[in-house]
Amino acid sequence: MTGQMRKSMANFNTYVHRGQNVVSSKAFNRKDKNSESQKAQRASFKLMGDVWASMGGYAEGGFPIRPEKLSAYNYFMTLNLPNAIDNSGDAPAINFKLLQVAKGTCPVVNVNSAIVNETGLTLSCTTNIDFPYAAADDLVTVLVKCKTGALYAIREPRGSEVTCSYQLPMPNLAQENIEFIYAFVTTADGKKASNSMYVEVS
Repeated sequence: MTGQMRKSMANFNTYVHRGQNVVSSKAFNRKDKNSESQKAQRASFKLMGDVWASMGGYAEGGFPIRPEKLSAYNYFMTLNLPNAIDNSGDAPAINFKLLQVAKGTCPVVNVNSAIVNETGLTLSCTTNIDFPYAAADDLVTVLVKCKTGALYAIREPRGSEVTCSYQLPMPNLAQENIEFIYAFVTTADGKKASNSMYVEVS
């Protein structure tokens, strides 16, 4: 450029134009919205959004205590992106063992076994009714999502016994067709929740 002397320093340029000193910044680390990392990020976001939608509103109750400015959906996304994303394959995938669909300090029930038979799914549990702040009228939510897209859910009281079982009538259910099973507990008034538990079929 005639009549100009240009000097580059750090992330800006300085030069003289018509007797005036001019400073112009230059962009570092420009983001390409079509880069592979950006595409993977968008794919991960869509995957997580689809999981949220697939739970039919049940996860809304899993986050009663959360940062004031975050909705239940936003808190779910904050907790699970990127923590529950598996990037080891050709495309991002959900790691359901790490996915959190509820979070809190309410005592959860312990799922000791989950068995699939011709009538459906049976969960045998320890209620933890003797734990501090556990109550018989706490509600246990069990969510079962099939790879076909079907969602099955029950909400039952914790109860006052040491052990309990929960049954979901799902005739002709095949174990390999289950995408995920989660259990979590909320207080009867819905003001507190437990952490969610990922359940594996025995």
